[in-house]
Amino acid sequence: MKQNQNLIAKGAQSITSLEIAQVTGKTHAHVLRDIRNMEPAWEQEHGAKFGFMQQREELPNGGYRLRPVFVLSKIESLYIATKFNDVARAKLVLRWEELEREKVRVKSEKLAAAPRLLVTEGEILQQSDAIRRQQIESENAPADGCLTVTDIAKAYGMTTKELNKMLTEEGIQYYNGGRYKLTPKYEGRGLAKDRVFHYYTLEGEKKQRLYLVWTQLGSEMIGDLIGN
Repeated sequence: MKQNQNLIAKGAQSITSLEIAQVTGKTHAHVLRDIRNMEPAWEQEHGAKFGFMQQREELPNGGYRLRPVFVLSKIESLYIATKFNDVARAKLVLRWEELEREKVRVKSEKLAAAPRLLVTEGEILQQSDAIRRQQIESENAPADGCLTVTDIAKAYGMTTKELNKMLTEEGIQYYNGGRYKLTPKYEGRGLAKDRVFHYYTLEGEKKQRLYLVWTQLGSEMIGDLIGN
């Protein structure tokens, strides 16, 4: 498709001489004739020719031909329509109304579909918190339904310190690296899981700490131990 340089500005709407012919019911040859006859006056006043291109048209035999087509802006096409009868001119005006409504509709749909930018610090923090909660929930999913040692201690009228001491003395857990861990004898038996706790230092540095939480099986074992 060979195109003339004097075409429509980028982003502006346009209509071809072929579409004008279809809308108005005129033959394309007659529309081309009117445009060519009126182009000199337009060029004299406007300083530019109409946009023009050769449009490729496929033929039934597998070949093709190049169809001459003018590409006009709204004001150019309505200038050409001054030579049309009232009915043809009205049809062209209504077609432009359709094109402009369609442009507004498409623009509105794009705006509605586009993600809204965060515009306030509060919104940024809120979304950041939501993302962090999702990450923590995902990390702690294996420990869902587990009880902390504090939960179990309260159920038996003990303090957290007392219960941790008992579990340590019984060889079920040991303290290392700032946290309690299962001893090798009790690992892999489905008694406890690790839960992640996230926190921030006074300097704003993100930290995390693991701590033991007990499964239903582990809680029953501790209950039997306390009863004994």
